Amino acid sequence: MIQQIIDRRLAGKNKSIGNRERFLRRHKEQIREAVKRAVDGRGIRDMQRGEDVHIPKKDLQEPVFHHAQGGVRDVVHPGNQEYVRGDRIKRPDGGSGGGPGKGQASDSGEGEDDFSFALSKDEFMQIFFEDLALPNLVKTQLAETPEWKTHRAGYSSDGTPNNLHVVRSMRGAIGRRIALGATSRRELREMEARLVELQRAVARGDVAAEREVPELRLAIEALRGRIARIPFLDPIDLRYRSRVRVPVPTSKAVMFCLMDVSGSMDEARKDLSKRFFILLYLFLTRHYEKIDLVFIRHHTQAQEVDEENFFHARETGGTVVSSALVLMEEIIKARYSPAEWNIYGAQASDGDNWHHDSGRCRELLNEKILPLCRYFAYVQVAEEEQNLWEEYTQLVAEHRHFAMRKAVEASQIYPVFRDLFKKEGMAA
Repeated sequence: MIQQIIDRRLAGKNKSIGNRERFLRRHKEQIREAVKRAVDGRGIRDMQRGEDVHIPKKDLQEPVFHHAQGGVRDVVHPGNQEYVRGDRIKRPDGGSGGGPGKGQASDSGEGEDDFSFALSKDEFMQIFFEDLALPNLVKTQLAETPEWKTHRAGYSSDGTPNNLHVVRSMRGAIGRRIALGATSRRELREMEARLVELQRAVARGDVAAEREVPELRLAIEALRGRIARIPFLDPIDLRYRSRVRVPVPTSKAVMFCLMDVSGSMDEARKDLSKRFFILLYLFLTRHYEKIDLVFIRHHTQAQEVDEENFFHARETGGTVVSSALVLMEEIIKARYSPAEWNIYGAQASDGDNWHHDSGRCRELLNEKILPLCRYFAYVQVAEEEQNLWEEYTQLVAEHRHFAMRKAVEASQIYPVFRDLFKKEGMAA
């Protein structure tokens, strides 16, 4: 018997979604390499759109069934004037093809194009970020989508059989039988006592008592039948365990993005920082849709801004990095209690800072910020190691959840980003 499985899942207008998913799984490595090549040829701000991916046709070769060269076959050659039935024809040398030999070029025919197809936005982002994760993030739903837990809430008269409480149901049945049969049993006891008196009177020869006895016996039998008809267990006796859903607190995550916009940060360095944070932004919104993002930019003073001003506004002036860390701490105390939120931080700077402020930055991170954070990443967009880098280096050995890297070219941003946020247990 042949079994057929029919997939009736709705696929919308994309009727070949099953084939597409199989293709992406089968050629995952080739597609990943194609995505990497595509990243090198596009702007970082265009990351979130889809991509036309080209895969060399040689990488898509699949095994096929075909007839082998051996065996005896009957072939009809139209216009044959040389061979007759039964003659053996020698096979061509170098395989079944009759074209130019190996290594010989041909001036006819067309070459094979690479296989090209379009990755959707979601597919591109999935492949782009598939092996990244926020370290130590508690992956539960955020407060906007609360988790629910069931608690006992007494008993109810309806429910499912698996929630039936037998003892409580039998206790109710006994109470019902007692309540319904109390009056009838009292009447029965009175009638039975009357019957005993009448039987004694009959024994003394009372004719009237003799005529009353049969009627009393019939009444007693009818009353006993009424009592016997009271059901042992009635549906109204059934009691079920009742459970109610109550919301329970869920873990929440917030990401702080700190960027230096002072005069020492030229446009090239600002662009590197913006590239890092745009990658971070896309990564977070891809994996953690409801995560909170806090953008802080600073020169001599720090300011919390929205996404537009964070990425595009321009500032000039000196540099006091500690102002951003102080503002981050204030925002945490005001809005993001560490008891309720998973706190993450990322900072981008050229390393230039007022000399007397770098030590304070290390103290703020060591004493105020890092004890509240699950992870903090620092990216320096300059090669020269200035006082801020030297101060931060002292924290790496003490805090496993603090990491720092350098990126001086646009091509280094993506590798640094992947190194900072690679999944735990993966090789660097």
